Amino acid sequence: MPPTLVRRLAACAALLPALTAWAQESALCTSDGRPAPRALHERFINADCAPCWREATPTPPPGTGVLDWVIPGHLGDDAPLSAVARREALQRLAALHLPVPERRAERSSTVQGGPHHVRVSRGPVFDGYVGASLTFDSRAPLKPPLTGWLALVELLPAGTEGSPVPRVLMRNLLSDTIAAHNTEDMGQLWRPMNVPAGAQASRLQLLGWVSDAQGHVLAAAESSCDDAGQR
Repeated sequence: MPPTLVRRLAACAALLPALTAWAQESALCTSDGRPAPRALHERFINADCAPCWREATPTPPPGTGVLDWVIPGHLGDDAPLSAVARREALQRLAALHLPVPERRAERSSTVQGGPHHVRVSRGPVFDGYVGASLTFDSRAPLKPPLTGWLALVELLPAGTEGSPVPRVLMRNLLSDTIAAHNTEDMGQLWRPMNVPAGAQASRLQLLGWVSDAQGHVLAAAESSCDDAGQR
């Protein structure tokens, strides 16, 4: 077994007891008490296009969950934005049936809400990992498959690396088919998520949503942290 994989498995194993205790008691960062987003606005930037990061974009309306995806470019590791590019961005584009943009692209989706509810929560960063979960419940009949998306994001203020707007940078992603009702203590989606090098723990949050087979966003949620969760 490769040494890197051994270290990762050991880190996950060390985190699991803390993650279980966190799930059974209370998480430091949750979506509890926070208004659910009424829309999801996704911005896709090709890692080859450094100027795209520095281009101004319209401010989404209040109540919108924003997510910035950096897509791996043709230049690979030599791309200007390769340090923050994630292959999961290609997965998301495929789910939306969108082509890979040469520069950048944007997509807005209405969140249905109503009888559908998502909760997201995370614990503290520990040894380069953070325990994160998504719970979904619906009072309406739903036809499978349903897909849960749980994004670990870093909130970057305007001015970061020359960006004229604040960014909600996607740092890690968990996505899988889920049931319409939760039966587990820790939710339908949960795992220790790796925190990429360079990400600041105090800026990490979660953005989660659930979509149906047609790609409609049924519900979404964003976390917020208390003071302890910011340290």
